[in-house]
Order: sequence, then structure tokens, then C-alpha cells
Amino acid sequence: MTCVVSVPPNLTVVEAVEFERQVKAYCKQQPSPQTIVIDLSDTTFMDSSGLGALMISYRACQQQHIAIVLRGVREQVRMVLTMTDLDQLFTLEPGTNEADVASPEVKFAEITTHPSVHSKGKRAMDIVGALVGLGITAILAIPIIIAIKLEDGGPIFFKQVRCSWLGKRFYIWKFRSMVTDAEALKAKVKNEVEGPLFKNENDPRITKVGRFLRRTSLDELPQFWNVLRGEMSLVGTRPPTPDEIEQYKVPEWQRLDVKPGMTGEWQVNGRSSVKKFEDVIRMDLDYQKNWSLMYDVKLILKTILVLFSKKAGAA
Repeated sequence: MTCVVSVPPNLTVVEAVEFERQVKAYCKQQPSPQTIVIDLSDTTFMDSSGLGALMISYRACQQQHIAIVLRGVREQVRMVLTMTDLDQLFTLEPGTNEADVASPEVKFAEITTHPSVHSKGKRAMDIVGALVGLGITAILAIPIIIAIKLEDGGPIFFKQVRCSWLGKRFYIWKFRSMVTDAEALKAKVKNEVEGPLFKNENDPRITKVGRFLRRTSLDELPQFWNVLRGEMSLVGTRPPTPDEIEQYKVPEWQRLDVKPGMTGEWQVNGRSSVKKFEDVIRMDLDYQKNWSLMYDVKLILKTILVLFSKKAGAA
């Protein structure tokens, strides 16, 4: 048995919630269908919530051993799937959508979810800031590297998979501030934050040098390389891990409508005191609502003030 779920022209948060509900309802049917076809023939725009609904639906179908197939994928949606590497995950029904044959070349701006993503001014500020930041990093790296090596002789850098705009994965870089087997020991550390985030103010995995690096945010200097590459921005939302995203509900995917940043609302408004994931979401959505180049400059200035105050400290 095959069931078909038709998707509206715009798959944003309201439509995405309803779309997810329909797919899950089919998954619970008895007998369950062998295949669920997602008909995207009319869909020309999809934001992070839409992608989130697709991913949640995909996992729901996998759990029930139901095949999921995308039908009539238009060029705008296909481009989003390709940019986020999801075209490798989903099965696309053979055949060409006739609407795509005569359509002009899709522009990047047509699939962006927030004006900051294709802002030339923001990108220029990121490049200049990243170059200056990397220059500062080159100078400070020498004593930092020596301190890390003298403490335990382990690796200088720590890299971890994070998620950027629309959930696209990338490696984030930091100066290592934890013991070398920190990931293996994570299960033994209590999470003091509600929801998908993970944080412990007195995390025993942090080294002595690491505590200083985190308190001064020096551990984050290598992220200027991520900014230069375009994976992050100087200002944005906190870059989540894939594990966090797997716990997101559809509306929470909205925080991925912009690029993650080295700093942002959460960092300058008490990141050490934030204990609820819903507060992080609220701050991220406030940033998207209030965004402008001058707002970014304001948050950068606030970040500098925080770094030189007692509120400084890494997340």
C-alpha cells in the first residue's frame, strides 16, 4: 500500500507542523503502508522548519520500516536538498518535473530563509573580521599551544561536527580545553540544562588551561577560520550539534534559518545563566527578528564588553 502526502507551495513552520502530523498519522496506520510518497510538485520554497519536518518524517518512517519517496521535486527544493547533502539521504522518484524544464536558473536568493544569509554587507564584515581575528589568533596561538602541550601533551585543536544554515554540517574548530577523551566521558557528566543542549558549569573534563581559555573565550579563536570559509558568521545563533538537532521539534528548526555565529544574543545575555532550551530558542528568534548590520555591530561591541567583565565564560 502506498500513501501520498501533498505539500503546499510554501513549507514553513505552520505547514511543516501539519505535514509532519500527516506523515506520522500514516505511520501509525494498521496495516502500515509500504511506501509514503511526499508530493512536492507545487512546492517552491522550504525553510529550516520544512527541512526539519522532512527529517523527522524520515526517522518516523525508518522506525516503522516504511519507504519514503520524494515526488516532483522542483529546482528550488532540489537545490536546498543538495546544499544540505540531503539529496544523498532521500529517494527521489524518477522523472522530471515539467515545471522545471522551462524555469529559469534558480538564484541563491530565491531559496534563502533570512535576508542575513545573502547580505553582501554582512559577508564583507565577516571576511574583514575573520582576517583581523586570524591575525590576532596567530599572535596568541604561540603561548596557548605551549600551555596546552605542557599540561598533558595532547592535541592542540578540538574539532567537532556542528550544523550551519539549514542544518548543513561542518567541522567547528577550537583550541582544546578538555581532556583528550572528553567525548567518551560525556555520559558520566550531569547535564545542567533543560532540553537538547548540554552544559555543566563545573565539567570535570575541562583542563586547568582549558578553564582559563574558556573564561576568556580564547578557545574560540580558531572559529575565525570557520567564519572566513562562510560556515559561520561573526554574529548569529549558537551552532548546534547533530545530536541536538535530532531532538528538535519542527518549530525549533527555525533557529537554523540563519548562519551560526561566534557571538549572538545568547552569548551576550548571560549564556552561563541560561538553563532552558526554550530561552535559547527565544533569543535566536529575537536575533532573526531584529537583525540588521547595525544590530550585528551592536552585538559585537556588547561581546567585547562581556569578555572584559566577570560575565565572560564559554558555553
